[in-house]
Amino acid sequence: MSEISTIGWLHTLGSLPAIPAAIYMFARDGRIVPRSRPGLLYLVAMLVGAGTVFFVTREAAGYAIAVLTLLFLLIGYGVGRLPRLGRASSYVETVSLSLTAFLLMLPTATETLRRLPAEHPLVTDLQSPLLRAVHAALLGTLVVGLTIQVLRLRRQHKASEQVGGRSPK
Repeated sequence: MSEISTIGWLHTLGSLPAIPAAIYMFARDGRIVPRSRPGLLYLVAMLVGAGTVFFVTREAAGYAIAVLTLLFLLIGYGVGRLPRLGRASSYVETVSLSLTAFLLMLPTATETLRRLPAEHPLVTDLQSPLLRAVHAALLGTLVVGLTIQVLRLRRQHKASEQVGGRSPK
């Protein structure tokens, strides 16, 4: 197992709070809520993690994941400031920020399986069936989670239309 550099520790420990923050918001709100305390913690941790990837990764996929994460963070945290989008902004926000959580978990799972246990890691090859299964499970979780989130948002929008005196079309 290779030693972790100082910037590697900053990357790992700086991005780690994003995981419990995301889990908390998914459990409490069904989505990542950008304008909340856990949402701010999530943003800062994700910026530290995605920003430091460029100094620690040696693989093209790492750079791509970091760029996509930063792009989806920008969209997810910025779309609420665009009044013209109306209720579509909640869908864009939710999908974008859920994608950042997925992009966080892909390398987290990969690196965890490639490094632990220290003497005999569970995965030594990126083509490992175990690693592929974990990635497939993460993708499945993303698809199911996004479906639930979109249906929930649709239900909330319909309810708010009915309360607001407008009839749904």
